[in-house]
Amino acid sequence: MSDTTKSDARTDVVLVGAGIMSATLGALLRLVEPTWSITLVERLDAAAAESSDPWNNAGTGHSALCELNYTPQKPDGTIDIAKAITVNEQFQVTRQFWAYAVENGILTDVRSFVNQVPHVSFVHGAANIDYLRRRHDTLVRNPLFASMEFIDDRDEFARRLPLMAAGRDFSDPVGLNWTEQGTDVDFGSLSRQLLAFGTERGMETMFGHEVRDLDQESDGSWTVKVTNRRTREKSILRSKFVFVGAGGGALPLLQKAGIKEAKGFGGFPVSGEWLRTSKPELTGAHHAKVYGLPPMGAPPMSMPHLDTRVITGKDWLLFGPFAGWSPKFLKAGKVTDLPLSVKPNNLLSMIGVGLTELPLLKYLIGELLLSQEARVGTLRAFAPTAKSKDWELDIAGQRVQVIRRDAKKLGVLEFGTTVLAAADGSIAGLLGASPGASTAVPAMLDVLQRCFPDEYRGWEPKIKEMVPSLGSKLSDEPRLFAEVWEHGTKALGLDSRASGEPAPAGVL
Repeated sequence: MSDTTKSDARTDVVLVGAGIMSATLGALLRLVEPTWSITLVERLDAAAAESSDPWNNAGTGHSALCELNYTPQKPDGTIDIAKAITVNEQFQVTRQFWAYAVENGILTDVRSFVNQVPHVSFVHGAANIDYLRRRHDTLVRNPLFASMEFIDDRDEFARRLPLMAAGRDFSDPVGLNWTEQGTDVDFGSLSRQLLAFGTERGMETMFGHEVRDLDQESDGSWTVKVTNRRTREKSILRSKFVFVGAGGGALPLLQKAGIKEAKGFGGFPVSGEWLRTSKPELTGAHHAKVYGLPPMGAPPMSMPHLDTRVITGKDWLLFGPFAGWSPKFLKAGKVTDLPLSVKPNNLLSMIGVGLTELPLLKYLIGELLLSQEARVGTLRAFAPTAKSKDWELDIAGQRVQVIRRDAKKLGVLEFGTTVLAAADGSIAGLLGASPGASTAVPAMLDVLQRCFPDEYRGWEPKIKEMVPSLGSKLSDEPRLFAEVWEHGTKALGLDSRASGEPAPAGVL
């Protein structure tokens, strides 16, 4: 990808950040409006080097198959699966676009970005197993989750998860919800392939450049002030539309833009740490993404999980996340990011979170004090025979959790993703973290619909070609779901079994 500097240039679209969101939006725009000029600005010297980098995220194709925080238990004992359905529906849209992109030469190296890995929920103890059984029984009535299995037999557990069974005391009963058709995703490889598609078709790229300010002109267009981080040379981009897909750096830029939709929003940075290993005797004994219940007082994003990862063709196991903390909004950010994000319009929001999230603060302090042996001790709840010498600590990416005002004008933490768009549609940005990357396509389609309402109507036939289920709820249309699932499975070269068929016992 070429580096370009211009003292004063005009472009139809500016994309800020070279991660999965900008990469997805750039590819979509190139497909629906091939004549538009697009310029991408990235402060680092590489694409997808922050949250989209495979070492900086869980790599789970988040479809609510294994994440227990998406299926809370109500006071009456029933299981609320509304959030799980929403997240899964969103991932199905993303998956359909990936299939289209593979078939049309946009994504050229499938195995480098998506591989089939079972998604598994894991609990122990009689009460939790009872919850997991009811969760399974509720979910399987929905076509999107029909292939999920409930397992509470110790021999079957040991056959499917030998690393987790070794040395385990089965007097404490265990239970699994197992879905064979889960995925592991390298969002870094995916982003780079989408960006390559854009640049091959004329998108300008400015790596090593940082957006320092954004000003809206009287005609509604934007003046984007950019600095070359190597030479300090300043340049200006004048654009009709700006998308801020800068991960944790999105909030400060939207604040600088001065749009009223960003007022009251704040951000709380949380970093992550993983234990990882590539020892063949360990990676060969575990092939699944296994999610457990979060510790008491921990945020939903801290659900412990033992994951199979495929990164640059090599198998790894990651366990975590363990929370770290830094005032930086990006891994390569500045310690002033958090204090400078506090504005008069979001001060109450920030104070409100400080008053109401004391359990989170206590949890973070406890995590920061953990030793290597203590972390491995946590891992032993999943892999009882784990040894410290086999695992190394890796620092993951920064996540900036969204803080928004509640009805009392105080702040509450949100653990999802939020698309902010100006009323005139001239600028938009994405805030938040999980499920984030997995829902990039529906999120960016939302941006297109909100920011280009007139053009969107003309784009719909093309988008429908990319996402055949567009406008439909697959939960309510099992035949359509089976159709798009089978098509996507073949296009992505994954397991050819239909989603609704149970996996054969013991398949790893």
